[in-house]
Amino acid sequence: MTQITRLFDFPYYQLETYNLEKALVTKYDGKWVATSTKDYINKANAVSRALLRLGIQKNDKIAVISSSNRTEWNIMDIGILQTGAQNIPIYPTISAEDYEYVLNHSESIYCFVSDEEVLEKVNKVKHKTKIKDVYSFNHIKGCKHYSELFELGKDTSNQNEVEARKDNVTEDDLATIIYTSGTTGRPKGVMLSHKNIVSNALDSIPRLPIYGAGTIVLSFLPICHIFERVLIYIYQYAGANIYFAESIDKISDNIKEVKPHLMSVVPRLLEKVYDKIYAKGEDLTGIKKKLFYWAIDLGEQWQPYKQNGAWYEFKLSIARKLIFSKWQEALGGNLNTMVSGSAALQPRLTRIFCAAGMQIMEGYGLTETSPVISVGKYADNMFKVGTVGKLINNVEVKIADDGEILVKGPNVMMGYYKDPEKTASVMTGEYFHTGDKGEVDKDGFLKITGRKKEMFKTSGGKYVIPTLLENELKQSRFIEQIMVIGEGQKMPAALIQPNFEFIKEWIERKKLNIGTSNKEISESQQVIDRIQKEIDNCNKHFGKWEQIKRFELTPDIWSIDGGQLTPTMKMKRDVIKGIYQDLYNKIYN
Repeated sequence: MTQITRLFDFPYYQLETYNLEKALVTKYDGKWVATSTKDYINKANAVSRALLRLGIQKNDKIAVISSSNRTEWNIMDIGILQTGAQNIPIYPTISAEDYEYVLNHSESIYCFVSDEEVLEKVNKVKHKTKIKDVYSFNHIKGCKHYSELFELGKDTSNQNEVEARKDNVTEDDLATIIYTSGTTGRPKGVMLSHKNIVSNALDSIPRLPIYGAGTIVLSFLPICHIFERVLIYIYQYAGANIYFAESIDKISDNIKEVKPHLMSVVPRLLEKVYDKIYAKGEDLTGIKKKLFYWAIDLGEQWQPYKQNGAWYEFKLSIARKLIFSKWQEALGGNLNTMVSGSAALQPRLTRIFCAAGMQIMEGYGLTETSPVISVGKYADNMFKVGTVGKLINNVEVKIADDGEILVKGPNVMMGYYKDPEKTASVMTGEYFHTGDKGEVDKDGFLKITGRKKEMFKTSGGKYVIPTLLENELKQSRFIEQIMVIGEGQKMPAALIQPNFEFIKEWIERKKLNIGTSNKEISESQQVIDRIQKEIDNCNKHFGKWEQIKRFELTPDIWSIDGGQLTPTMKMKRDVIKGIYQDLYNKIYN
């Protein structure tokens, strides 16, 4: 049996253990096309042979940029790693200038792109980089297609050279450099070894709720991010059929077609799914509407392990039959677990989806920790609402005197590429400083309480943790994004991007005399008054010095392209403050 010590060992393990007909499945021209485990390995080997013929040496860097997750990405990943070279995944949505920076900083010499949009950005900067050639996964006029590598690698006479290269790769070798989308400044290149990622995948597997041939997973979170990438290796180990969603816009169609048992999500997606379900519920009438609200109310009280008692469970069984079964149907009918990561999840959403029979397991980690530090699992009492579960095997956590979470384990990165000073600044011995604050409760559950850097002091000397207020207010369907401000000022305030989509429906439903352009919504006194109610409600849960005293609404949608959000949808606080400096001044002047 293949012993897994390097990332490219995963497909070989799958071949020996499961030999799947549908290892990787991608949709082309409206049709799902499956690649077997055998084909996956054969194509990866052809890629490796071709790369050797192109002169690829150990430790060369090859960039891969894809707008969606797809079979080709995985074939390239294994094909590159087997030669001892490194796969440099790049976020497709960053600017051409950032492409240029990452391609140059990593010294990538070949680049593989998914589509014309990505190719256009690469071509803009290619002449300023060391890129020798660009290949694409889609057929694009004037660009080499990646299938040319299969042609070049068809002759198997140098396969023994590929085997020698594989044998020469050790678990301590660099596997990939992942450029994190920093909320400030240039992206940092996180160096992860084969051991970092392999150990993290293997140590996370015991938390997987379902296993073995016949398990279907849907993958849509960007595979260039370590969270989804590690899950893909885990799924391969577990013998799951991996279907790649076409795009975020088609996710609901894909869920209905694929009927997955498991998928990874981010809180924003769950919020949008819930908002759509809630909006449909509001359109109901009579007894159906009453039952819908009754089920939601019941869901908000949900506790794991039947802690609410037999009478609650009886009522829940009725709610599941009458209401929640329809939710499940809309999400394919088989979805029983969603793994949530990348940001804090509202406990209310955890309760409601779990009540509906779709368990949400929240996890925690960073790119620098490959990424998983802790994750929940419903079995074995490893689940508690409002926490990110228990630590995985072989990972240690220490809470520093100031509350910061420090992590030690085989998953902690090799360091930041070409930046020993930055590396030294986040390490104390073998412990990595996460920058997050948290606590471990008496039962061993980790709870995240905020970001160390994002805590600020008002001019009155009082500390405010903006994320606590933001997470509370994001539960409002009127608020899409919110940034709490007030460092050095006399009081906390907020910049808010309204949930324009929901507010338009609300205006229509209430037959209000308000214009429906984003500008008109953000300037409407009725909307401002309604959001004030949400603020007032939130303020009740906080001390006087923490309460939001004023806010301003922004007329545009905060986005990656607009510069307000990083590719992982985190707020760029300094950028947002700069963009809305006039609103900031209006609040404090």
